[in-house]
This record gives sequence, structure tokens and C-alpha cells, in this order.
Amino acid sequence: MNETATMNDASHAAGLSVPDLLGIDPLWVATGILVLVYAALITEKVNRAVLAMLGAALMVLFGIINQDQAVEGVDANTLALLIGMMVIVAITSRSGLFQYVAIKAAKAVKAEPVGILIMLTLVTAVFSALLDNVTTVLLIAPITLLITEALETRVFPFFLAEILASNVGGTATLIGDPPNIIIGSAAGLSFNDFAVNLAPVAAVCLVVVTTIIYLLNRRELRKIPKSASERIMRFDAGGAIQDRRLLVKSLVVLALVLTGFTLGHGFGIQPGTSALAGAALLMLLAYGHQKPDTQSDTLHHVFGEVEWVTIFFFGGLFVVVAGVEHVGLLEMFAQGVLELTQGDLMWTAFLIFWASGILSAILDNIPFVATMIPLIESTAHTFGADQIEPLWWSLALGACLGGNGTLLGASANLTVAAFAEKAHQPIGFVAFLKYSFPIMLLTLVIANVYIWLRYF
Repeated sequence: MNETATMNDASHAAGLSVPDLLGIDPLWVATGILVLVYAALITEKVNRAVLAMLGAALMVLFGIINQDQAVEGVDANTLALLIGMMVIVAITSRSGLFQYVAIKAAKAVKAEPVGILIMLTLVTAVFSALLDNVTTVLLIAPITLLITEALETRVFPFFLAEILASNVGGTATLIGDPPNIIIGSAAGLSFNDFAVNLAPVAAVCLVVVTTIIYLLNRRELRKIPKSASERIMRFDAGGAIQDRRLLVKSLVVLALVLTGFTLGHGFGIQPGTSALAGAALLMLLAYGHQKPDTQSDTLHHVFGEVEWVTIFFFGGLFVVVAGVEHVGLLEMFAQGVLELTQGDLMWTAFLIFWASGILSAILDNIPFVATMIPLIESTAHTFGADQIEPLWWSLALGACLGGNGTLLGASANLTVAAFAEKAHQPIGFVAFLKYSFPIMLLTLVIANVYIWLRYF
């Protein structure tokens, strides 16, 4: 083992990689690692964080990139933003805020099943824009199960609506969907940039999706007896608030963080900094009064609610993408795209949009976007760095809306599916596809028209 390590060190020192020593083009090795990671991700037989970390390790061990290049490839702002928001949401959820909102929404429509479906759809979309879609469905799904149990009806129509709404709502803002977080960090786009450019089309798509959901389910839900609705009306919204002081502190911190997102960009403050600062402040306000031992135990549980699998998946994936970028694979793809579109910015935007939309329905949109970012950056040599912004919006819209295509399309989809399985009401891949794919195509057409009207 020491001899192997010495050989690798010597090859790095001499500027040689293991593929060089074996007479293999590093391009093929890096591509092989990328393909293997993606293929294994699709099978879902091995945890995605494990696969991404193994892929990252192989990129370094095979000498495709060195340790310093691997570290540089990791987008720290994205990870900081995810961790900070996960901590804030974990603490805020303990106040009972999200349960309170869901019950209030149900009562606002007199617990009419169709009304509840529409309200939960809208609540999911709004929370997905302000928090992120994975966190939102983690909070809304258990409440949905409680409500559908009281209504004595299937959970599928509700979960379908919430999946679609989470991805559409998440499209609207920088923090709404993980692909947007990655794009915003890489392209230097602010919270305001996303809200101004994507929120209008997201709102239109949400209206369309909500209308379709209503038309698909109105007959079935109207058959539910009034006695079921009366049970919902007896739910105590006030009783859902478990800690009013914590609620106030959480709302204040959330307001400060959102202010940081909207104003921080002009002062050189990245969203990751605002999120981590907000998380630290909320932990101080919520638990700073506790004794040291109790405080440590409490924070241990809070940090335990961070989706570390997602964080390590991102970290590993960034390194894998850095590896294929280093060997020139993405530049080759970029040249192929430009040749196909004959260097026309509009057709390049449309190609990126539809490719990201369709492929994000098949693959998880996070790794796809991470792979596409360097490709778009490389087109700046042709179009100019200040002219490629429509390409970023095309990628974001395609990836976020395309995530609705199948159960594999986005992390939020799989999260909701896990809740359905635990409730012994599994969501079938084909059953979901039958509704989701046509709806996804319709929203993509709407977004394509929007891109053309707004940018070209």
C-alpha cells in the first residue's frame, strides 16, 4: 500500500496521472467515472451520497484532478445556503408554524375536499419558493396524510398536486429548488434576479397546474361525505403552535435572512452567508439561555435534522463535475451545441431548455444542472460573458419544471413517494407518469414561449 501511495505521489509530482502511466486518455477515464456514477444513480440501489463521494474519490485517486483542484471545485456557497436553511427550518418547524398554516388553510375553505386540495397546492408552492421544495414537502406531507385520513380518501391526488406545486413554486426563487441554488452561485445571480426573471412564469404555470388538478379530481372529491369535512373543522389550529416565543424568533430571523438574500448581493454578501448567519442567530436566540450540556444536546438534535446525505451528495458531485470539466469533456459538448445551433443564442437557449427539461424528468435534476453549468460558462467565449444570461434562465426553467416529469425527476418527488409508501399508499411510477409527464410538457411549452417573448 505504501508503494502504491509513493507511486501516485511521484506521478503527481511529475505531472503524470495514473491514466498517463497506463497509456489511457484521461478524458475516457473521467467520462467513464461520470457515466458509472450516473448509471448507478438511476438504479437507486446505492445511496446517492455514497456514489457521488466514490466518484469524487476516483477523480482524485486516478489523477484526473489533484486535491487542491477538487477542493476548488466544491461550491461552498451552495452548501452553506443548504445547511443554513435546513437548520432554520428544523428549528422553525418545532414552533408548529407549518402545521398551523396547513390547518388554517383547510378551514379557510370550510374543509371542502376540493378546496383543501387547492389550498394545499398553493401553500406548498408558496413555501417551496420561500424555503425550498424538499423541506416544504417534508413538512406538508405528514399534515396531508392526517387530513386525507380524516377525509377517508386516497392521498394520491393530494401528493401528486403537492409534488407538481413544489417544483413549480421552487422555480420562482434562488432558494426554492436546489438547481437554482447551484446556478445562482455559479453565475453570480442574486435572489432578486431569480424573482424578477422566473417568478412571473412560475406564477402562470402554477395557475395552469392548479386548474388541471382541480379538473382531474373535482368529481372524486365531491363524493366525500360532509361528516368528514366536519372532522377537519374540529382541528385546533391554535393548538398546533407549540412554542409561541420560538415562533416569533423564527419569523424575525426568517425575515432577516430573506432581507439578506434580496439586499446582500449588492454588498458582496452571498446567500450562503446570510443563511448561515441566520441559522447561527436563531440557534442563539432559541437555545442560548440553556445550560451548556442541555444546549449541546439540543443542537446535536437540530444538526441531526440537516439532510447530510444531500450535502455530501452535492459535495461529491461538484468534484466529479470538476473532473470532467478539467479534461475538456464539457467544452467538447459546448462546441457540439454551438455547431448544432450554428452559434445562434436563441436556438442555443431553446436547445438547453428542452434538453434540461426532458433529461431532468429522467435523471435527478441536481446532477444534470451541475454538469451543465461549466458547459454554459464555456459558451461565453462565443456569445460574450454579458450576453449568456438567457441561457441560465433556460437551464433553470428546464431543470425545475422538468423535475415534474417522473418520480425520479427531483428530490422532492422521491421524498413525497417515501411518505406515501410508509402510509401503505405507494405512488406507482407509471401512475404518476400518466399525469405528471403531460402536465410537465404543458408547463415547458408555456416557459418556452415566455423565454422567447422576454429575451428574444
